[in-house]
Amino acid sequence: GSSGAGKTTMADIILGLLVPQRGKILVDDIDVFKNLTMWHHQIGYIPQVIYLSDDTIRNNIAFGIHEDQINEEAVKTALKKAQLAEFVDTLPDGLDTIVGDRGVRLSGGQRQRISIARAIVKDAELLLFDEPTSALDYQTEINICKTIDEISKDRTVITVAHRLNTIRDYDRIYVLDKGEIVEQGTHAELMTMHGKYAHMYEEFINKEMRDRV
Repeated sequence: GSSGAGKTTMADIILGLLVPQRGKILVDDIDVFKNLTMWHHQIGYIPQVIYLSDDTIRNNIAFGIHEDQINEEAVKTALKKAQLAEFVDTLPDGLDTIVGDRGVRLSGGQRQRISIARAIVKDAELLLFDEPTSALDYQTEINICKTIDEISKDRTVITVAHRLNTIRDYDRIYVLDKGEIVEQGTHAELMTMHGKYAHMYEEFINKEMRDRV
């Protein structure tokens, strides 16, 4: 959906941050608002702007876990799944590398991968990405999309997207307009409808081509 279509509001409702005025958010026929704490344990949220503390890579991945309770193997597994292990192995201090204030010593793609690894360490069954590639260059976007595709094999992924390449291969795409779902289907199905999604996608592709010239 375009700006103001209701994407962030819908994400906030799914996350349990906003209570719907009508209707329900059901998971396995259970209203998530009846046990928000349990629901929050199942969710990993990867925002557009990643918060990283001026601390080690290890502590940023295991964010919120007391240092003496961090599972080193779980952190390393998350690094591999987030496709950041090879980069960390090249660093002299490895997982003990300090990332700097807000991750200033890392690239945008590396910060995004640390955020993904953080959600994997939590062992969340549902990952919600909010515009995960909007601030990244084209090649980094492709790499991050491959990572998201890989980790989605054993969990549910919901992505709020403006750059439509991010969600092209998703199982189902929902198009929002003025707070309502106006179209849904796969990329191929939506393109054959020649509706709002097809128009947005064609505009997106044309803009991407102009930007690369």
